[in-house]
Amino acid sequence: MRGSPLNQRPAVDPGAVPWSAPLPGVTGPPPLTPLVTGPVNGHTAPTAAPTAVPSALPTLDKRGAGTRPAVDPQVARELKRQVAAELHQQLTRLAAASGAEADRATRRQRGRALIEEAVARWSDAYAQTHGIPPTRDQDRALAEAVFDLLFRAGRLQPYLDDPDIENILINGCDDVWISRVHQPLRQVPPVADTDAELIELLQDLARQHGGGERSLSTASPTLALRLEGGMRLQAMTEVTPRPYVAIRRHRVASATLGDLVQLGTVDPTLAAFLGAAIRARKNVMITGTQGVGKTSLLRAMAAEIPPDERIGTLESEFELWLHTLGHLRQVVPMEAREGNGERVDGRMAGELTIGELIPAALRMTLSRIIVGEVRSGEVVPMLRVMTNGEGGSMCTLHARGPHMVVDRIAELCLEYGSHMTDSLAYRLTANAIDLIVHVTMVDETAVGGRRHRFVSHVMEVAGLGEHGRPALNTVFGPRPEQGEPRAVPHTPPNCLDDLRRAGFDASLLQSRYGTWATPLHLRIGGAR
Repeated sequence: MRGSPLNQRPAVDPGAVPWSAPLPGVTGPPPLTPLVTGPVNGHTAPTAAPTAVPSALPTLDKRGAGTRPAVDPQVARELKRQVAAELHQQLTRLAAASGAEADRATRRQRGRALIEEAVARWSDAYAQTHGIPPTRDQDRALAEAVFDLLFRAGRLQPYLDDPDIENILINGCDDVWISRVHQPLRQVPPVADTDAELIELLQDLARQHGGGERSLSTASPTLALRLEGGMRLQAMTEVTPRPYVAIRRHRVASATLGDLVQLGTVDPTLAAFLGAAIRARKNVMITGTQGVGKTSLLRAMAAEIPPDERIGTLESEFELWLHTLGHLRQVVPMEAREGNGERVDGRMAGELTIGELIPAALRMTLSRIIVGEVRSGEVVPMLRVMTNGEGGSMCTLHARGPHMVVDRIAELCLEYGSHMTDSLAYRLTANAIDLIVHVTMVDETAVGGRRHRFVSHVMEVAGLGEHGRPALNTVFGPRPEQGEPRAVPHTPPNCLDDLRRAGFDASLLQSRYGTWATPLHLRIGGAR
């Protein structure tokens, strides 16, 4: 149906528990803690008393290996500590012999070998204690659990491996929620036994990050970092009663405008317009609320940049990944650096913000600069880049509606310094930005529908207007009287000739309804 996303695989039942709960009443050394939570080779394995078989069943293994047996987290944690100590000793000796620290691949390779040895020792001890050895699949599941704890995201990892999960929200170790594609939030089992263990997991992830000094502690109560696969994590502790974590996944990792047409985000008319705007070197700001698809649209529009242009990307955490996708051959990726918790002259020591990176970026012979998200005073150097450069720069900005964008920019400009005024912010905006593209989401999952993400407005900034504010020209917008909330042609832009030189067919703007076949089907509202 028009406006529907690409067909998705059926989501895994969120009731399927990736890991068994800790067995009640079990204490003592790991060899006495059973791995097995069900029958083994046709017999029931003895367990330490008092025990209970968890209601959790093995969950589907996303890697296609059938089912993964449940694992006792207490056993996995103890083996992780043993392996970590052995691995540290090995790497210390290796560094002393070679004069250089081992790279990530070497650490993981040696860690994997040590994990296999530790699991084999534990399995032998278990067999001697209980008389029945664990199965090969159960040994493999335990080894994977230990590997995840040591090198990945521990008991969070199965959720990170599930491509259908968009958001993971953690309000303390035992209050965990996920949302899958076109499904509302659902609660899932804990990802740690205690809040202290959850904080330890987050600290491990910060150490694995490798992007500067990032930590979670009393001195640094917030943590922002990227995870494997491009997911973004934000955590808070100390300033909250419990550790809180939010993880977001960009499901469209390498989309083009053509892909977004298939997903229903834009129609072919708007895709052609946006592609021409990038080729014509128009400065574009993409706006919308959180999670509507701003970054995905920015990435898709960047795919229209000629491959040999030299561009720079500036982000707080890498999410665009333009330097890895392969289309652009000259990308200078820059990532902001957090401070180390110590304050010097009112700011974190070692901190390097996006705004501070922009002057250095300008000396890298870049034809365009792309800022993943403008959040504060860095909007001023970004607007100056758009004003003084060759054009074609892009950024995203949080704003609830397209007509709020101008005031939102002015608010951020005022954070730049006391010398900034509203009138100066308005002049900067009018001189710098050519197009504002606003992305909207209509979430009908609560009424049995789905999430609709689409571009609702494209506004041209047409210089200064009344009262010294930037004048906005609605090039694409919704037609609510026809039940169409998505962007369709309204008024030709003043820069139409520039777009035609970049290959845009101006006759596409003559259709009042674009190339949508019918208005967007909504359960509430929409076409009558």
